[in-house]
Amino acid sequence: MLKPEEAQRPYTVTELANEIRRELRPLTALLLKGEVSGMKQGAKGHYSFVIRDRQSLINAFIYADDARRVTTLPEDGQVFIFRGRVDYWTQYGTIRFIVDQVEFDDVGKLRAQLEELKRRLESQGAFAPERKRKLPFLPQSVALLTSPTGAVIHDLQQTIWERYPNMSIVVYPVQVQGAAAPMSVARALRRCNLEALADVIVLARGGGSFEEMYAFNTELVARAILESKLPVVTALGHTSDRTVADLVGDAECRTPTEAGARVVPKKADLELQLRERQRRLDREVGQRIARDLERLATKRQRLVQLVPALIRSRVERLARAGNELGRLSPVAQVARREEALRERRRRLSGAAAAGLARSANALASRRAEQRLERALAERFAGATRAIAHRRERLVALSPDGVLARGYSITQDAESGVVIRSASGTGVSRRVRIRLGHGRLGARVDEVET
Repeated sequence: MLKPEEAQRPYTVTELANEIRRELRPLTALLLKGEVSGMKQGAKGHYSFVIRDRQSLINAFIYADDARRVTTLPEDGQVFIFRGRVDYWTQYGTIRFIVDQVEFDDVGKLRAQLEELKRRLESQGAFAPERKRKLPFLPQSVALLTSPTGAVIHDLQQTIWERYPNMSIVVYPVQVQGAAAPMSVARALRRCNLEALADVIVLARGGGSFEEMYAFNTELVARAILESKLPVVTALGHTSDRTVADLVGDAECRTPTEAGARVVPKKADLELQLRERQRRLDREVGQRIARDLERLATKRQRLVQLVPALIRSRVERLARAGNELGRLSPVAQVARREEALRERRRRLSGAAAAGLARSANALASRRAEQRLERALAERFAGATRAIAHRRERLVALSPDGVLARGYSITQDAESGVVIRSASGTGVSRRVRIRLGHGRLGARVDEVET
């Protein structure tokens, strides 16, 4: 405490700041309960926020190293119990509560928030069995997302290599507890998918309390699992409740040993199955060859029986073909045609004698026909000339011929009667006049009888 006489001397700012820090030194192991507000992370991984109740507030701070160790990262609106110390920052002139541990004050409220998250994810189909990705039968490589130290990573590797000694394993170290755990897991899942070095992912932890498992009940981790293109197997240990990560994962195992057995088959079992299948294949191939040989023997016997009959049939066909060829031989055809020619020559010789006798009579008849044809032709030509002359006269005497020589035909316009004399019409009567080419319409101005 300041003595009265010392107060008379002015203190420097640094002296006063150090005195305040000394006075606050007893407040180094406090438990503080309050609601979180204004949570934000700095560039170096530190977190700053405000702890408040209904009447007061105090600035709070979590160093990055402590943030990685705490059970969960506080969120705005949640009430926690914080363990830490009160410190006076001389460079800023502010008092802050430095937090090194965070505990849930109202687990019931946190569980209610967790149930609300489950209901929301379920309504979006995140838990549906048909959404789950199928695990590969024999992966080329397995990705392990877990803490790089401890029994979990050892159990996983030992189980996988005992089952399949040369299986490739890719380890992605993650924080499985603490404030930074959700972001660490989510980033590792995304990196694993981006690098595509494995065919299946095992997300593992060694179990724990509800608070210790909080990272696997966050929406951040759930969304990262849902977005994964690779199937995700959870092995989070024996817990009282299934986590959200278990619900959205593609397969759920209770222990790392179970997960290793789930993702990798036993190589010895596969080799045994291959040998057994090889034996079955050899047996089936042998049986098939035996059946084929039996069928071939049966066919050979049938062929042996059919060959004589086939030969006889072919010999008969050849004999018929020889006969047909003999019949169609050019020599035979020439001989037959020569015989036919000799027969025709005999017939022509007999017909020639009879023809000579008939030819004298035919010559006289032909001359008579020629004289008759000339007479008929002359008469036909005279008749044609007479008809042409009469046609010319008819054309000249026809109405059209008369009109063509300059005459016309006059008709009454109304009755169409041909007017043969002037008395057949009257003044102002309309008439039609037909000419050699065309017609005229006119009105009578004068009538002379």
